[in-house]
Amino acid sequence: MLARFLTNARGGVAPLMAVVAVPVMAAVGMAVDYSRVNADRTAFQVALDATALMLSKDAATESSASLQTEATNTFNSLYNRPEVTNVTVTPTYTSSGGSKLTLNGTAVVHTNFLGVIGISQVDISAMSVSTWGNTRLRVALVLDNTGSMADADKIDALKTASHNLLSQLQQAAVHAEDVYVSIVPFVKDVNVGPENYGQSWIRWDLWEEVNGNCSSTKYTTKTTCQSHSKTWTPAAHNTWNGCVTDRDQNFDTTNTAPTTGSTLYPAEQYSSCPATSVLGLSNDWTALNGKIDTMAPAGNTNQAIGLQLGWQTLTAAPYTVPAIDPDYKYQTVIILLTDGLNTQDRWYTSASSIDTRQKKTCDNIKAAGITLYTVQVNTGGDPTSTLLQSCATDAGKFFLLTSAGQIITTFGQIGTSLSKLRLAM
Repeated sequence: MLARFLTNARGGVAPLMAVVAVPVMAAVGMAVDYSRVNADRTAFQVALDATALMLSKDAATESSASLQTEATNTFNSLYNRPEVTNVTVTPTYTSSGGSKLTLNGTAVVHTNFLGVIGISQVDISAMSVSTWGNTRLRVALVLDNTGSMADADKIDALKTASHNLLSQLQQAAVHAEDVYVSIVPFVKDVNVGPENYGQSWIRWDLWEEVNGNCSSTKYTTKTTCQSHSKTWTPAAHNTWNGCVTDRDQNFDTTNTAPTTGSTLYPAEQYSSCPATSVLGLSNDWTALNGKIDTMAPAGNTNQAIGLQLGWQTLTAAPYTVPAIDPDYKYQTVIILLTDGLNTQDRWYTSASSIDTRQKKTCDNIKAAGITLYTVQVNTGGDPTSTLLQSCATDAGKFFLLTSAGQIITTFGQIGTSLSKLRLAM
């Protein structure tokens, strides 16, 4: 009887199941806890990333205390899991090399089954970093101030558009060094400022040819005076009105620093010299807006000289270019607006001849990596400028306008694009 009992295998599964049930259930429970902890951790990271993105917009202007409060409140609104407690989110904002917001988060996930082996909770942590605004802008506004800008309220629209653009760029600057703007009003000549008459980068031979007095009043130029053995006395340079004409070719198409000879800017006493002189790169927003206010229409059109000097203000002497910080990327931009086709420069009154010079300048500017916007304000039925189309960096940066009001909307569009570029995440 006893022997039969000991050798009977029927019903052996039940005791075996009783033996293995506890470890099997523990393993299943641990797998459930493990999956839940992973899901909590993943959701924690997603909520932290979203919080960083939402806070980055205003982080630069908030105090540490308010940033901490906003970080906590924003995260808690995005992440609510009852099994997760002791949640902390710590924000850190830095502005070196661009704006950076770092969020460090920690929490505790309470377990249901792992407690069997002594693990009642699991710590989780995550970090999210959001960077933006590490692109700095240098923008040259090359603006037509010729006589035709008086028509159809174009000069007034240009002033409004320029003020609005300056406001957009100022708002995009978290730090003073983030955005610099230069202003280059042009007609046939450009006014570089009569106060610069003593500067070595001004050339006087062309000016002195016709500004002075001959010992015989019969002769009105230096050449004719001296060719008749008379004495020519040049006018004092401080009587110069500040205008310069195109540099010698091919320096009229490059940004070579004016140091000697043909690289210098030739002074000219142009009767329709722009009322507003060039302002080199500046982040003095009051001064920049003041320049816009003084613009007045007069004179013929030479886009080429305005474009060349706009390039000069961004890159080379005689204009002061703020130092490059290696922690930042830089975007240099020229916005050229004109309401007419070229009519006169130092050498030509033929539009095609002036266009040829300008095309070389455009090509050189783009080859230097500068973004070039061109805006043609065509209220008089002129042909669409193929020159301005080809000058633009790409087709999307050429604008053909048919009313003064469109200047305001177009500058607003350009300003929005530039602001987004600077504040890009």
